[in-house]
Amino acid sequence: MISPTAEYALRAVVAIAQGDGAPVVTPILVEMTKVPSGYLPKVLQTLRRAGIVNSKRGFGGGFTLARDPDQISVLQVVNTVDPIKRIEKCPLGITAHNAALCPLHKRLDQAAEMVEKSFASTTIADLLTNDKSPNAPLCKPANPITLNPPPSKD
Repeated sequence: MISPTAEYALRAVVAIAQGDGAPVVTPILVEMTKVPSGYLPKVLQTLRRAGIVNSKRGFGGGFTLARDPDQISVLQVVNTVDPIKRIEKCPLGITAHNAALCPLHKRLDQAAEMVEKSFASTTIADLLTNDKSPNAPLCKPANPITLNPPPSKD
């Protein structure tokens, strides 16, 4: 349905939102989201350039959301890293189908439209508070994680 990159971005944004405004450092995000450590920084930088997250280097730094979780839609996050692809013309290049898609491609596009609408109407805040699920938004680790651990004294 969505690419691994889009899911990684959603995991990261939800994990950051769980920090209640406190900066979350990349190693903690890697542990919380299970996104490969070599790939997560690239996803985070894409989200930063799009204005979804902020980053701050150094002591007390990390990633925070650029806006409140109820102001960021799932669609905004997904479209930032890997936009949902709609079918506007025949993928087979049949020019007669460009005016009206064939039944297969029309249904596929309708499904993409439904996903788009669902993602547009769902905010990150919605993912944090689901009254119908006993589960937390992301798996809680066995050992509590400090979102922004103090620097080591080495």
